[in-house]
Amino acid sequence: WLNPIFIIGHKRKLEEDDMYKVLPEDSSEKLGEELQWYWDKEVQKAKKRGKMPHLTKAIILCYWKSYLVFGIFTMIEETLKTIQPIFLGKIINYFENYDPSDEIALNFAYCYTAALSVCTLILAIMHHLYFYHVQRTGMKLRVAMCHMIYRKALRLSNVAMAKTTTGQIVNLLSNDVNKFDQVTIFLHFLWAGPIQAVAITVLLWMEIGPSCLAGMAVLIILLPVQTCIGRLFSSLRSKTAALTDVRIRTMNEVISGMRIIKMYAWEKPFAELVNGLRRKEIAMIMKSSYLRGLNLASFFVASKITVFMTFMAYVLLGNVISASRVFVAVSLYGAVRLTVTLFFPAAVERVSEAVVSIRRIKNFLILDEVSHFKPQLHGNNENVILHVQDLTCYWDKNLESPALQQVSFTVRRGELLAVIGPVGAGKSSLLSAVLGELPKDKGLINVTGRIAYVSQQPWVFSGTVRSNILFDKEYEKEKYEKVLKVCALKKDLELLADGDLTVIGDRGATLSGGQKARVNLARAVYQDADIYLLDDPLSAVDAEVGRHLFEKCICQALHQKISVLVTHQLQYLRAANQILILKDGKMVGKGTYSEFVRSGIDFASLLKKDEEVEQPSVPGTPSLKSARSRTFSESSVWSQDSSVHSQKDGAVEQQPAENALAAVPEESRSEGKITFKVYRKYFTAGANYFVIFILIVFNFLAQVAYVLQDWWLSYWAYNQEKLNVTTNGNNGANETEHLDLNFYLGIYAGLTVAAILFGIIRSLLVFQVLVNSGQTLHNKMFQSILRAPVLFFDRNPIGKILNRFSKDIGHLDDLLPLTFLDFVQTLLQIFGVVAVAVAVIPWILIPLIPLFILFIFLRRYFLDTSRDIKRLESTTRSPVFSHLSSSLQGLWTIRALKAEERFQKLFDAHQDLHS
Repeated sequence: WLNPIFIIGHKRKLEEDDMYKVLPEDSSEKLGEELQWYWDKEVQKAKKRGKMPHLTKAIILCYWKSYLVFGIFTMIEETLKTIQPIFLGKIINYFENYDPSDEIALNFAYCYTAALSVCTLILAIMHHLYFYHVQRTGMKLRVAMCHMIYRKALRLSNVAMAKTTTGQIVNLLSNDVNKFDQVTIFLHFLWAGPIQAVAITVLLWMEIGPSCLAGMAVLIILLPVQTCIGRLFSSLRSKTAALTDVRIRTMNEVISGMRIIKMYAWEKPFAELVNGLRRKEIAMIMKSSYLRGLNLASFFVASKITVFMTFMAYVLLGNVISASRVFVAVSLYGAVRLTVTLFFPAAVERVSEAVVSIRRIKNFLILDEVSHFKPQLHGNNENVILHVQDLTCYWDKNLESPALQQVSFTVRRGELLAVIGPVGAGKSSLLSAVLGELPKDKGLINVTGRIAYVSQQPWVFSGTVRSNILFDKEYEKEKYEKVLKVCALKKDLELLADGDLTVIGDRGATLSGGQKARVNLARAVYQDADIYLLDDPLSAVDAEVGRHLFEKCICQALHQKISVLVTHQLQYLRAANQILILKDGKMVGKGTYSEFVRSGIDFASLLKKDEEVEQPSVPGTPSLKSARSRTFSESSVWSQDSSVHSQKDGAVEQQPAENALAAVPEESRSEGKITFKVYRKYFTAGANYFVIFILIVFNFLAQVAYVLQDWWLSYWAYNQEKLNVTTNGNNGANETEHLDLNFYLGIYAGLTVAAILFGIIRSLLVFQVLVNSGQTLHNKMFQSILRAPVLFFDRNPIGKILNRFSKDIGHLDDLLPLTFLDFVQTLLQIFGVVAVAVAVIPWILIPLIPLFILFIFLRRYFLDTSRDIKRLESTTRSPVFSHLSSSLQGLWTIRALKAEERFQKLFDAHQDLHS
């Protein structure tokens, strides 16, 4: 079923449309809802017991049945690996005791050869079947977890927002959830490893007696050592994740506030800040990389140490080495080597990482959610649809004085309430209390009807102007035209190339601040709500447009509605039915304009401080003093200019999720092969040519020592056999003469030590060079971002840039060094095996050459498609982050318009495309 896509990929560049649709059972919504159900049950149980809920329990209950079945695959595979050396030993034994006249032995030899071939064939099938299914399980878990994280992000209360940041949530979605892809691969080896070790020990005992205990002792000692390394790695991973959170959060703020940074020429201090954070992160990554290097080196040399210890004990106990014993013992150790020295420690390491990630995700999922009160009527008077009485609210009761204190007012249908006061008076807090975003401490809030909210900092998402205004409502031409007219958008849209079907950028970059503010207002008006909460929408426009918006929109179009207008524009107060004056969260005055004028209040002096414009900490949400807890990051004044989204065109006519996916220009990606220049830049970013030359030398030395150790053992066995034959021939008696033990054992010990040393140095050097490379490339990319013109940030969504600095840099730090070392070790081992085989039997070259040509063709055929799929995977991941970032910035608008479900569906659509 993969062949059609491979054929297309071989002929041309793959596009999104070429990909298969995600299977219904693998869809983000289905997987997320399933795991959410188990998590909700676990939370309820934990509440009853008065304990903390365990996310691990929910994951196990959700996936244990299907995952348990894959354990059977592991068992079959490891059993076959254990049986193979026995068949091999029987075949070698036949040749050792070769008797041309013994036909029974010959038939048995044929049977053993057939059995060995069948085992190899079944192993190839089982191995890939197992890895496919466990990786799919990992993908399911990752997708489900992303769904839950986004769902939670849409429900976070303002107090909870103080405990997390956009950067941290992006890190959860980019780095933490990826640990599930890896942990599912190796988890079964936690039980398979020890069982296989016991089985191999029994078989070795039967073959070479107590000598096997020396070799198995090495493996047994390695297990606790690797477990300790795993625990240490887990500790370092926690520290690294925290530092990565801080770096990504800072990057998010720097990118969001790039206009301000460039205006004030602050590039240098911000470069020092980010580079300082990156240096701390790299210091931790380097420590954990060295541990990884030791783990991989232990895999490389473990089999050498075990074989050395075994045969040293064997010959010291007075036994004679023979070819069949050497081959069987080495093959048995080879069978257990992968499981005990690579898969088992990898399982310990991945489980340690996954535990840290699960703990971080759990801490996020148990944060407080916003509590929406249900609208209700106050008394019997149905005209009263917004009534607030003696309202007292706190953003955080433990840290500060009330945001609002003893505030009371009643607004009836068709009335306009103007709210004024100096900066930090609590005007925006009042709107947030009506929205249900600010938790109520005392008093009453009675609301009847649907609410529309216009944020002080305009929020637009990526899509057409029309889809931003409709916001998933049905398109009604007459109503739509009227809204454009009252919001003074008609002339602006005539100037745009495609009118209201113009795609406005991820940051609304093609529109000015005033245009964005009017689109924001038009969206609210089109919703045809009952109550309009307007947070200073007139401050972003000039006086003439402001007057038009106030007269035509607020006074005429919304004259049958309740309107609460926060404003600094004193000239409009005369038209308000009521005026509410706030100072330090307290209501210092309430009445009509004429009542205030009669009482001699000077509005101008009251609002003197208002020449400073209130800047919200989070776009799409009202402003707050920096100490308050609604910000997504500690110093997010920089994010004031961002309104990020890569949601596809969400509301064109009727079908939001489907139509949207073509509305935003897709992220560009490379084509064709990865050139040598890319590899050269990657390696030289980490070290100079001399260090790279030293690295190559150590790689070859390690492999030469590795091969020579095996060769020396077989050479020793061969000489011993030759000596035995000569002795028996001369004496005519069956006697055994020993070779010079000191000479053969001394050389063998020297080669073993060389393999260990070169193996460890190689691993540590590879990690040193490649982690340095990640550091250099990060710094170069960041410098390029700082030097880029503002136009670059208008055209490139934050999600796309953050994707480079989070997921892609994460790959450079963790995945690439590990993969490269694995690749080098495997490649050199293959060359070593081929070289030894050709040296012994040159005829092997005859089938080897066509096989090599076939392999080169298959590799090219595979890479043509896999490269494009990997690139597509990378580019379709950016919209996931963009959608999250944008949703967080427009969170209050989304919640006010009850659009959470729609945004969740769009997130799931992005995830499905990525899957």
